[in-house]
This record gives sequence, C-alpha cells and structure tokens, in this order.
Amino acid sequence: MLYTGPMTQMDTTRKMILHAAVERILHYGYSKTTMAEIAKDCNMSAGNIYRFFASKLDIAEAMARKFNEEAYETFATIAARKVSAADRLREIFHYELARTYSAIDEDAKILEVAEVLSDERPLYMNDKLATERTYLVKVLNDGVASGEFRPIDNPDVVAEMWQSALMKFRFPQLFSKLTLPKLQREIDGVMDLLLAGLSPGATTPPPWDGVTAATEAACAVTSEMIVNKKLNADQ
Repeated sequence: MLYTGPMTQMDTTRKMILHAAVERILHYGYSKTTMAEIAKDCNMSAGNIYRFFASKLDIAEAMARKFNEEAYETFATIAARKVSAADRLREIFHYELARTYSAIDEDAKILEVAEVLSDERPLYMNDKLATERTYLVKVLNDGVASGEFRPIDNPDVVAEMWQSALMKFRFPQLFSKLTLPKLQREIDGVMDLLLAGLSPGATTPPPWDGVTAATEAACAVTSEMIVNKKLNADQ
C-alpha cells in the first residue's frame, strides 16, 4: 500500500530518505548498503521506508535522476547560446565527459551505482538519453537553419548516432582507464569526424549490405540474429 499523505509531506520524507541513502552508499558502497540501514538512519522502521521507495534500486535511480537535473539545466543553457552549432555540440559532450568522469574520480562508489543502473535499469538509461537528445536536436536544427550543417532528414536519429559514437565518454571509467586529458583528446577527434559528416556538401553513404557476410563466417548465430531481428534501444 502506497503512502497517500500530502505531496509536500511525501516529498520531504523522500528527500530525507534519499539524502541518508546517498551518504551511506557513498561511504559503504551500494552493495553493502541495506534498506534497513537507510531506514535506521532516518529514524523510521524498515517497513515504513518501502512506502516511499519500493527497493534499493529505486533509490539508486532517484540518486541518478537528482544527479542529472543540473545536467539538463546546463544542456539547455548551452543549446541556447549564440555561438556556432558545432561549438555547442562540442561543449555539451565535453561537459558530460568532465561531469561524469569527475563524479567517479572523486568517489569511486558512484561507479558501482552507474554499473547497477546500466545493467538493471536500461529503460531509465534510455529515458536519460532521450531527454538529452531534445537539446541535441535543437542544436542540429539551428545548424541546418544557419547553413552551418547540411540538410538533415531526421535530426533525432542523427542525435542518437552522436550519442552512440560518444558513449565511451559518458562515465568513461566504465569503459577505459584513460586519464581525463587523454579522453578529451579522443572525444575531440571523434567529434571532428562527426562534424565533418554534417558539413555542407557531405553526403550519407548508401546502406551497407555486407553486415551478414561479415559476421556469418565467424558467428552464424550472430548473423541469423542480425537478419531476423531489429533491435530498438528505445523499447
């Protein structure tokens, strides 16, 4: 049975629980933190905490949503700037690299939370990427309107491809042990290539038909999957 009191009271209690959970998780780690311990920190019963959060995983997601609120505000500010679209795209992704790298570098226990959400809450991660794309699409449309970029038939798909190409630079410690300066050098190189593909006169190559032939010799199962399934990361 869910808590049905006034929203203001519920919000206050949820914030108290979330604050206590963040402190405990950052000190002991996600796996070593229990709901009963969080409840004790809040001077409530273990059963009562479940009226506000159904599971520890829900608390981890709430932590991540809080972490991302500031990012969305920054994305909006960057997207509205009166500078070139290319500069705005670079700034958005450099900001996200520095923000997520620093979060883990300053407290490695954040990495555990990121890994858990990536594995167990893929829909949350997809929602986050979809929200980010709204700002990327605005910048892409601005670039097309000003003549800085070539015409784009589907800016949302192009934004998604940018995210895919730059996924390594989001919580980068999940993927590599490179230092921040080396990652910044890499992300600039990748964005140089992506921006070249958006420049006036650039053309999209025809669809490649060799994916099945390239995989079937090494892995027939993978080849069959590629032929028979269309995977949509947003579902």
